[in-house]
Amino acid sequence: MRLAIILLAIYTLGINLLAFAMYGIDKYKSKHDLNRISEKALLLIAFFGGSVGALLGMFVFHHKTKHLKFRILLPLFFLIHIAVTGALYWYLFVYAR
Repeated sequence: MRLAIILLAIYTLGINLLAFAMYGIDKYKSKHDLNRISEKALLLIAFFGGSVGALLGMFVFHHKTKHLKFRILLPLFFLIHIAVTGALYWYLFVYAR
């Protein structure tokens, strides 16, 4: 079980760093009139565990802050991730013992 926790922590850190970087890269591309990262890709990376990195990227780079879709979905994904993490913690460390 310890290995699973370490792998989950590495995945979470990695996907959040990737999400943060994607928001920064897309902001750069938008300012320099280059091919952009799709909104779908930005939302999917947040949905699959990168909600913290996406939220940080959104506010650090001031990117997608006026889009209602992002202002609603990113915090919603974050709350879902908190709930899933809490449920997993409870199941693995409280209930299963």
